[in-house]
Amino acid sequence: MVTIKEIAKRCNVSIATVSNIINGKPNVGRETREKVLKTIEELNYTPNYIAKNLKTRRSKTIGVVVEDITAFCAPNIVDGITKCCEEKGYHILLTNLRLYRKFGESYYENEKFFPMIQKEIKELIAKQVDGIVYVTTHERVLKCLPEELNVPAVMAYGYTRSPKYPSIVVDDRKGAAEVIRYLFSMGHRRIGTVSGPVRSIHTRERLLGVQDIFTEQGIPFEKKCVVEGDWRRGSGYRGTDSLLEQKVTAIFCMSDIMAGGVYDRLGELGLIPGKDISVAGFDDRELSTYYKPPLTTTALPLFEIGYTACEHAIRKIEGSDCGEEPEELLEIARSCSLTVRDSVKDIRIR
Repeated sequence: MVTIKEIAKRCNVSIATVSNIINGKPNVGRETREKVLKTIEELNYTPNYIAKNLKTRRSKTIGVVVEDITAFCAPNIVDGITKCCEEKGYHILLTNLRLYRKFGESYYENEKFFPMIQKEIKELIAKQVDGIVYVTTHERVLKCLPEELNVPAVMAYGYTRSPKYPSIVVDDRKGAAEVIRYLFSMGHRRIGTVSGPVRSIHTRERLLGVQDIFTEQGIPFEKKCVVEGDWRRGSGYRGTDSLLEQKVTAIFCMSDIMAGGVYDRLGELGLIPGKDISVAGFDDRELSTYYKPPLTTTALPLFEIGYTACEHAIRKIEGSDCGEEPEELLEIARSCSLTVRDSVKDIRIR
């Protein structure tokens, strides 16, 4: 293996100069830099990260644990982590637990999988990662990060409820409020909601966002205008008739998938979404652009969640002592963004 010493000798420069060029440090002349870089390419030099890590006691590696990479939210979160690592000069060591593939939705509320998760985290620690980012694929409270971790850890998309580990999450309340505020701006006052399961953090926060806007507008919020769904298309279908009985002019679905079910039922009844009944969703899944008409919805800040989580981990690695715990919980909510399409009709009196 070619060494820095050999490159320095061939270029007639110091070892320190070669090291500075490899590490992107300034204060090296252009001609010298070009000469060294050309020699590095000719000799096919590869840095010896193991030796460097032994010297610095850092691997410049973030261990990323993903519950299931096939979940719709996971790829964009991991992309955000990757982008942050690229900018900060870190590498990623990724572990895909495949929990949904192995156990289906039963793992959402079952703590028996925690030992498996903790085992994978400890294996990453054994591989000398400098920090951990744990990516949940269902926003919920998790106590799966071992308390005795000796490296920084951050949870993306879920809540740790621990002062030791920050949580980077979706601002569901503000996101839902933005959708309802838009519906009000288009003249709608009788607004029905297809919620997620009552036990879900998403559901609770989004319902609070809905109520916020009704309060803001000085209009009583009617619980009978809310039907419980389960995130699946069928629940949107089944809830449509009940909401139509309440004479709603618009239906807010807490997921784009359930909005598809509302479209299905409206079609059977001879009603046109965006014309006879307005419909809005949540998540901004790719399929929402293929609905007829395309669905007004709100995009989750998945990339930003991943980036922020990784940024916090790196900041902790390079900054304060890992053993020093903050006094308060650190929960950072990233904002959603409304995407207006053609499924909401303007019914304002002109």
